[in-house]
Amino acid sequence: MELAIIGLGKMGLNMCKRLLRDKHTVHAYDPASEKIAEAVAAGGVALARLEDLPKLRAPRTVWVMVPSGEPTRQVIERLATLLASGDVVIDGGNSYYKDSVERYSQLKARGIHFLDAGTSGGVWGLEVGYCLMVGGDTEVFARAEPVFRSLAPKDGYALVGGPGTGHFTKMVHNGIEYGLMQAYAEGFEILRASNQKLNLQQISHLWNQGSVVRSWLLELAERAFAKDPDLTEIQGYVQDSGEGRWTILAAMEHDVPAPVITLSLLTRFRSRQRDSFTAKVLAALRAQFGGHAVKTVGKS
Repeated sequence: MELAIIGLGKMGLNMCKRLLRDKHTVHAYDPASEKIAEAVAAGGVALARLEDLPKLRAPRTVWVMVPSGEPTRQVIERLATLLASGDVVIDGGNSYYKDSVERYSQLKARGIHFLDAGTSGGVWGLEVGYCLMVGGDTEVFARAEPVFRSLAPKDGYALVGGPGTGHFTKMVHNGIEYGLMQAYAEGFEILRASNQKLNLQQISHLWNQGSVVRSWLLELAERAFAKDPDLTEIQGYVQDSGEGRWTILAAMEHDVPAPVITLSLLTRFRSRQRDSFTAKVLAALRAQFGGHAVKTVGKS
């Protein structure tokens, strides 16, 4: 199948390479010329400008793999002016599902089809494949299915529902991921705090041998502990992509209690504070009402 990929970042370039392995024709575009050159070296076709998209054989399929938010909005709005009726745009990024529903309607008014494809797999996708959660129309999904089949492992892709449901499913997927990561992180800290000189690499490997908590995340934990048992080279500063926030918003909209996901997101916020003002207020209040000792700046 012939398609264009817009955005050759950590995932987009590997997706391009995986498709090329399956003999698809991939036109590759990125603002960084060296990324295009890497795609061409793997067998892709250089797409020097978005304005060259109309030269592709119709009907065209364009996979957008750029950061969510403003970059995605700008690219899709540009594509709307370049593509023709019958063409397909697939957004494989982490877009907010309500934005995807709106983009589906906006492009449909121009006769352009839209699929929202929640994509999980990260930098490992080239080797093991990508889990693809797709939302949109059945007939459009069927047209693009050869691409999904090549990108995903066995049983690793599905049309989960109508417009927006692909990104909605991926959003909740990422919210669950927050909670899982937080539980593992807290568990390993308890093990480490026990002063029993436990080998966390050994334990993470052990837990993956038939344990009910076995997972790919534990495999990654084992790799991390093998490289640096005390994680001394890593600062405990944790960003969030935004999807955990959206998951919590959806939980509130539908009156679903989601305390684990919510607290895992708030813990990430705390990780970015060198000295919590909340903790300062707590210490000050304890000193005021109970005369409890406080630690002052510069003193033990």
